[in-house]
Amino acid sequence: MAHDNHAHDHGTGGESHGTVKSYLIGFVLCALLTVVPFALVMNPVLSRPLTLFLLVGFAVAQILVQLVFFLHMDRKSEGGWNLASFVFTLVILFIVVALSVWIIWSMHYHMMIN
Repeated sequence: MAHDNHAHDHGTGGESHGTVKSYLIGFVLCALLTVVPFALVMNPVLSRPLTLFLLVGFAVAQILVQLVFFLHMDRKSEGGWNLASFVFTLVILFIVVALSVWIIWSMHYHMMIN
């Protein structure tokens, strides 16, 4: 009988489930963030470096939209631990990739000198 005192509230504990409206907003934003860069690449009206810069910007924006609207990552989710662990993962990934590129460039540079 002790378990009768516990409420079964599925909304607490950090899991936030999206609504149909939020999923549709996320879908429309993702579709726009895909179509616009595709149009920029297929119809080159801007310089190549500016197009590349915009593509990277749209890609980052789409990642953020997917994290918020589909994976429900925000500061409220799981008391902020989901976001904190994701940011930590990004930092470690950046360090590994950046140092790998630096090591490869350094090795290439030093092998070309000799």
